[in-house]
Amino acid sequence: MQAAYYTQYGSPDVLHYGEQPTPTPKADQILVRVRASSVNPIDWKVRQGELKLLTGHSFPKIPGRDVAGEVAAIGDNVTRFRIGDKVYGMAADGVGGAAAEYAVLAESSAAFIPQQLSMEQAGAVPLAALTALQGLFHHGRLLSGDRVLINGASGGVGSFAVQIARALGAGEITGVCGPDNQELVRTLGADRVLNHKEHDFTTDHSRYDLVFDAAGKSSFSASKNALRRLGRYVTTTPDPAALVTGALATAFSDKSQSMFLAKTSGPDLALISAWLQAGTIKPIIYKTFTLRDLAEAHRLSEKGGAPGKIVLTVE
Repeated sequence: MQAAYYTQYGSPDVLHYGEQPTPTPKADQILVRVRASSVNPIDWKVRQGELKLLTGHSFPKIPGRDVAGEVAAIGDNVTRFRIGDKVYGMAADGVGGAAAEYAVLAESSAAFIPQQLSMEQAGAVPLAALTALQGLFHHGRLLSGDRVLINGASGGVGSFAVQIARALGAGEITGVCGPDNQELVRTLGADRVLNHKEHDFTTDHSRYDLVFDAAGKSSFSASKNALRRLGRYVTTTPDPAALVTGALATAFSDKSQSMFLAKTSGPDLALISAWLQAGTIKPIIYKTFTLRDLAEAHRLSEKGGAPGKIVLTVE
């Protein structure tokens, strides 16, 4: 199969396009003919070597976590899917594997693509939407009526988080983004939109029940004064130093912090699919690249500030 891959950690220049072995599905996996994927910050952070303690030094590596396409083969124990089904999901391998003509998904973590979604739209969903849902609900314990702030509200995760916070019944949603993306965040359902260049949300004393830092630009220590009693701070960017500092800060506080990376989850993706089917949430696509142009897509993602998702099409 054709795939994007790299044989050493480094800049986008280490990415190559060429022949790689087609994966074989295990008994509980499906092989997907990939039609679309997307670029998430975790992809280029792994490629840069930031997580090499977790991802190791075995090469070549194929980046990408988001998979959308048709089932090409099924493992011996698979019962829910048939060859030809249109499916999507997040690759469980922490390195990736989606930036290729074929990728494997665990049956338990895959879902049928909602009928009204194109392959490109489906490719924009899994990791970002799962991160938003798990951050707000599982880690942030969002309750109906809560005041929620989403930092990085126009990005891939943030754009889903604004919509999902509304779907979960948040009472007031404040989105933080750059000046060029404020109108987008309003259309997604934010009640208040803050330009991060003009307003520091951490100075909003005791306003929020939940701060969801989808941009990974703040910290619990900086945000705690903006939280109300029993407030929660959640970030998608685990940082060992910030974790230690935050743990010391929470020891003498009625407020809490959580740092996490999204996990594959069939039930979570099924809920997301239901919301997509009903039109409650929608993916926001900023720009589309072909798989051959993955290096350029990584460079754009690394610059930051892109509204919504950067999508890859796989011919």
